Amino acid sequence: MALEKEVEVIPVWNKSNREHTLIGTEPSSTRAAAEKAVRDEGWSRPYFVDADHVGLKTVDRFLGACDFFTLDVADYIGKSVPDDEIKRFVDSMVPSIGRLRHPDLGGEVTITAPEIHSFARRYLFALQEAGRIYAHIKKQMGQKAFVTEVSVDEALEPQTPAELYLFLAGLAEEGVAVQTVAPKFSGKFLKGIDYVGDVASFLSEFKSDLAVVELAKTSFPLPADLKLSVHSGSDKFSLYPGIHSLVAKSKSGLHLKTAGTTWLEEVTGLATDAKGLALAKKIYARAYDRMAELRKPYETVVEIEQSDLPKPTAVAGWSSEEFISALSHDPSNPRFNRDLRQLVHIGFRIAAEMGDEFREELQRSRRAIEQNVTDNLFLRHIQPLFLGAD
Repeated sequence: MALEKEVEVIPVWNKSNREHTLIGTEPSSTRAAAEKAVRDEGWSRPYFVDADHVGLKTVDRFLGACDFFTLDVADYIGKSVPDDEIKRFVDSMVPSIGRLRHPDLGGEVTITAPEIHSFARRYLFALQEAGRIYAHIKKQMGQKAFVTEVSVDEALEPQTPAELYLFLAGLAEEGVAVQTVAPKFSGKFLKGIDYVGDVASFLSEFKSDLAVVELAKTSFPLPADLKLSVHSGSDKFSLYPGIHSLVAKSKSGLHLKTAGTTWLEEVTGLATDAKGLALAKKIYARAYDRMAELRKPYETVVEIEQSDLPKPTAVAGWSSEEFISALSHDPSNPRFNRDLRQLVHIGFRIAAEMGDEFREELQRSRRAIEQNVTDNLFLRHIQPLFLGAD
């Protein structure tokens, strides 16, 4: 549908090691699903399967099925390295000392030798880890081409423009051919709901990061198609018009990594008739009872107020319209419940455990689900992000 409007959006199927482990799948199943979709739709453009948020301990299971690797090094920020390695890094970054100038930076960004030293203390181990992961993948993949993303979006603090610039410089120094980078942005990117934070401040930060990426590409041996990535980027509807405007103006690429948005449309589609609604209510009830367990792997990216969740006994009496109104992401609807939506989001494991019971109902409700997914991905994500207001 985007191609019909002369905009090429490249699909990337992704499932992390965490999700594979939780529901008992393998990367090969993601590859098989992607290949089937490509055949069924006659898609002739590029597409990728992503090994999402991998490290040295988890990447090997993805090597045979993936051609896109998201190297997650956020956990290595702040780890110490020997003083001689810090000195070597600082010495290599001497050419970066000075002022960064770009019309979209909102002023000059000054980089000093002490700042580089402080940056190295905080980020050098993470950069080295990215280098180790990348070298391992490159060796194992041989001549097979792949896309590399480096992610620090789950860091505790956002990176400043100077830190992002030095981070990209460090990746180049480590020989990482990074094609998309996922920084930590200000505000909260919670699963399944809109951005929580000041939109104007985010857009100012995003504009500066776009400028930094362009400066880094001209200063260091980095791929020409290097672009920013926004993680947990689905449902961040308040950001999309501004992101579109900035990306269009700068003629930059953008990678939006979605998080469970299609799964939520599946549950919404199930709830359109009595039989599917009963299953959707069962999923909610089981998720409610196991909320602490389900939330544990996602503590930093969900905020659920249990007191604001309806009791399963109350939900059991809801109509289809009431359930869909609570779940669908429409903040203008007084029945919308962001806590219920987040709980269902992390409740995908419940559906996986249901096996055939869930899959059979999914197939029976396929028409409604397909329409929901199409409208959600195209009208609410692709169109405002890549096409602008229509």
